[in-house]
Amino acid sequence: VQLQASGGGLVQAGGSLRLSCAASGSIASINGMGWYRQAPGKAREFVAAISRSGGNTYFPDSVKGRFTISRDNAKNTVYLQMNSLKPEDTAVYYCAASNSIRVQTAVEGYAYWGQGTQVTVSS
Repeated sequence: VQLQASGGGLVQAGGSLRLSCAASGSIASINGMGWYRQAPGKAREFVAAISRSGGNTYFPDSVKGRFTISRDNAKNTVYLQMNSLKPEDTAVYYCAASNSIRVQTAVEGYAYWGQGTQVTVSS
């Protein structure tokens, strides 16, 4: 499974960005998908997760109400819509895919990772 993330960039505080992650390869094995982020000097942080059907989504309190996650299984793509961005959202954002039927929120639950896309929010 290969994951290609895109859509990062520079945005002012209060602005929006939409990240995309296209999956290819043995995609039939993929169930849940997620997004993580990592700021310099910090651990990788869970941002969002979505079930295979798209019916269940999970967010930490830090982004709840501002970020949404969705997926288009016909296009093998998952999206992260980020609104009301804050400078503390600045990080490299990674998409991830899991074989597990249960939606994962821990890093260890994901077997496949994309290359990351930089999101920078200026104040």
